[in-house]
Amino acid sequence: MNRRSAMMVIGAGVFAAAPARAETEIKLGHVGEPGSLFDRCSQEFAKRVNARLGGKAKLAVYGSSQLGSDSDLLKKLKLGTVDLALPSTVMSSLVALFGLFEMPYLVKDREHMARIRDQILYPSMAPAAEKDGFRILATWENGVRHITNNKKRIVKPEDLQGIKLRVPAGEWRVKMFKAYGANPSPLSFSEVFVALQTGVMDGQENPFAQIYPARFYEVQKYLSLTGHVYTPAYLTAGRSWSRFDPEVQKAVAETAREMEPVVLKLAAELDDDFLKKLKDAGMQVNEVDKAAFLKASQSVFDEFSKQVPEGKDLIDKALALGKAA
Repeated sequence: MNRRSAMMVIGAGVFAAAPARAETEIKLGHVGEPGSLFDRCSQEFAKRVNARLGGKAKLAVYGSSQLGSDSDLLKKLKLGTVDLALPSTVMSSLVALFGLFEMPYLVKDREHMARIRDQILYPSMAPAAEKDGFRILATWENGVRHITNNKKRIVKPEDLQGIKLRVPAGEWRVKMFKAYGANPSPLSFSEVFVALQTGVMDGQENPFAQIYPARFYEVQKYLSLTGHVYTPAYLTAGRSWSRFDPEVQKAVAETAREMEPVVLKLAAELDDDFLKKLKDAGMQVNEVDKAAFLKASQSVFDEFSKQVPEGKDLIDKALALGKAA
């Protein structure tokens, strides 16, 4: 074999041994447990996106705080080390306008939320988030929040007096529960079960779709149906978004919006299912005096209106959309 032939054989061997180019991974992180609304929606989203991408890239879901807390995920979006995240309340701590969804009893139902999403969130709030480096691709759901605790049934705000209550990161949730007389403390979702189990916290507040999958019924006795806040979740991209091909961006963004009605339908179904399971698990469930809670909430509305530019206008518009047919 002459030298040229030998070099061709060696070169062919090198090319044969070289690994194929790694498939582009799109990392989506969230804090939901397996079986939660976050988990189910994210998995369905990944299934649809990956079918549409056909191997051009692959969306991978990391749940149960595998990539960190909500606050960690937002930091990683800024750094570009996580591509997509599903924050909820924590957005209000970074983009002031998102405190709108921390206002008690603002959102009447999911149909009302859809109108707020289309007529307020996307035209007025999403641009503010993008200025801070967060691109809102779609608005999904965390859910209607209720209170669990180990001390007593909560019927009126004064029943919360002295209760050590875990809340997510976000100043308005803290302000709200202080107004009700509780002792609220922000804590990462991944730490809540142990905090309840050890008595560091007496209670917490979350949607059924977080309470049941996280097995809080094992360490909580009472479930009070306060329905004090409806919290959206925002499928959000960050710094790394620009590195994806336009075709990939289009597939991800369009599928994210297509998921919005799917998420709302699934959320409603899970509410009924999880509430039954929580009752079956032995939790003592009670209704509350919502009029009393709404009255005790007025100071939160007043402070948001004064503190956040455009805050009062946003509240007025959202309330008006609740009266729409």
